[in-house]
Amino acid sequence: MKDQFLVSIVIANYNYEKFISDAINSALEQTYQNIEIIVVDDGSKDRSREIITSYGEKILPIFKENGGQPSNYNIGFASSRGDIICFLDSDDIFLPNKIAEIVKVFESSEEIGWCFHSIKLIDENYNPLNFTTTNNYISRECDFRKIIKAGKIPPCLPPSSALCFRRSLLEKILPMPTTKKMPGSDHYVKFMAAGLSKGFILNNDLTLQRIHNSNMGTLRKDKKHMQAREYLFTGLWIKQEFPQFSKFANKIFAVGMCWNQQAGNNDLENDKITQNYLKSILFYDKIKLQLIILYYYLQDIKNQLLSNLLAQKQYQG
Repeated sequence: MKDQFLVSIVIANYNYEKFISDAINSALEQTYQNIEIIVVDDGSKDRSREIITSYGEKILPIFKENGGQPSNYNIGFASSRGDIICFLDSDDIFLPNKIAEIVKVFESSEEIGWCFHSIKLIDENYNPLNFTTTNNYISRECDFRKIIKAGKIPPCLPPSSALCFRRSLLEKILPMPTTKKMPGSDHYVKFMAAGLSKGFILNNDLTLQRIHNSNMGTLRKDKKHMQAREYLFTGLWIKQEFPQFSKFANKIFAVGMCWNQQAGNNDLENDKITQNYLKSILFYDKIKLQLIILYYYLQDIKNQLLSNLLAQKQYQG
């Protein structure tokens, strides 16, 4: 049946008056017609709410106090009716065939609970950038459940604007814990989706991700403390909500500890999270955390040495 699935597009916005119209318009211009568009404004202080309201009944607006991206996921999903849920950050853009391509994947098998796809990076003026964060993607069915259960991190998964879920899967994950201390992170949702269900990686650039000065995470090297905090909270929440993935929670938390040390180890909030987590695990797990940190530390040294050798060879001609 044509347009059989109802697809919910959940747009999360915070102070992006400059971009929000592009995001909403890209959702409205989908070739697949059976959609609903939910725009969650997370307490914006600019003109975002005025712009969102101007769309009238074309969208479902939700205005809430500032609570961060996890809270946007929770309320956006709770307000949705779709069989498939797609998330869109308000500074990104869906290509017109995005939903149609995603629906084909979900129609191919009822066992597929999630579909993640590659993205194209652009600057503020729509100019394409000559690199991507979704390298080497191959369109294929994926099952990461065993490796996540064993405490291993799956291959690089895309950012939130490339994440799509079957409703029955997302019901097992959301609502998720929230905190204002971590304004943005999609790790919990995508890791737990991959841990609970078979999925599909699609090598189609169906989203334009905008890279600009206000991006909270992508490609920015000056926010190591916040990147560490995302992994620390993600590990903590997985341990609380999905004890069957305790090995994975420990691995994610150890990576967060490693990044926090690399950033200078002077973030009081990160230190507080770390101390509380360490109190909650066994001595054996504490030893394993330290071994994981040592492993990543040695990997960084190895990568730096290789980089220096390559630079030296290039200099010598």
